[in-house]
Order: sequence, then structure tokens, then C-alpha cells
Amino acid sequence: MAHVESAHLVELALSNATPTDADAEALRHIETCTRCRDELRSLTRLVAAARTAQLVDLPTAPPDRVWQRISRDVSGGTAPPRPHARAPDHRKRALLALLTLLALAAAGIAHRRLHERSKLAQPRVRGQDRPGGRT
Repeated sequence: MAHVESAHLVELALSNATPTDADAEALRHIETCTRCRDELRSLTRLVAAARTAQLVDLPTAPPDRVWQRISRDVSGGTAPPRPHARAPDHRKRALLALLTLLALAAAGIAHRRLHERSKLAQPRVRGQDRPGGRT
């Protein structure tokens, strides 16, 4: 079997769906494949961290006195107070981007599964397989 697709690994890490035969086959592959096992382990940790993240976990900017001291030490003099405008916090943005990607991946997987199920549920009409509807 080829390596498990990244989207399928995300789905397994999210563990939102009812297990399928494809999941069982993927899990058998993961048991023997270090690469897929490590990727699933990383994604599972990421999902767990994202699900338990709280506002207090997000980093905050250091107090103004820290910037004043750094500026004073670098310039050798007294530093003017740092303006209160906050620079964008890249770690916050990265966390939000990651959560957004996980949500989009989960939505895409769910959409794909619904599409596949709806295709399987549709009766096949004779002549649909060939262009022009000829059999």
C-alpha cells in the first residue's frame, strides 16, 4: 500500500468520523510505516493542543519597561518610552492560521465523504458511462 494521504491522516487525528474500512487499512499501514506513524502522531498532538488552547495560553507582549531597558542598554542612554501600539504577534497569527487550516481540512474531508456517499447512493443509469449516452 502507498503512504496514507495527508488529508486522511488529518481525519484520523481529528477522529471525528465513524471508522471505515479505509481507516482500518490506513491504520494497518501506519502500524508498519514509520513515516506515516510519525506524521499521525504529530497531527494528533497538534489537534490535542489546539483543542485545549485557551486565551491565557497565547503569548503576550512584554511590559514597556523591558523595551525601555533594552533600548537603554543598546544606546547607552535613557530610552524614551515605547509607544503603546502593539506589533502583530506572529505566534498568535500562526496558531489562528493552524486552527483555521485544521477546520478547513475537516470541512473538506467531510464534504468529500458526503460527495462520495451521494455518488454511491445514486442508481447507475445505462449509458451514463459513455459520451453521448450511448451503450
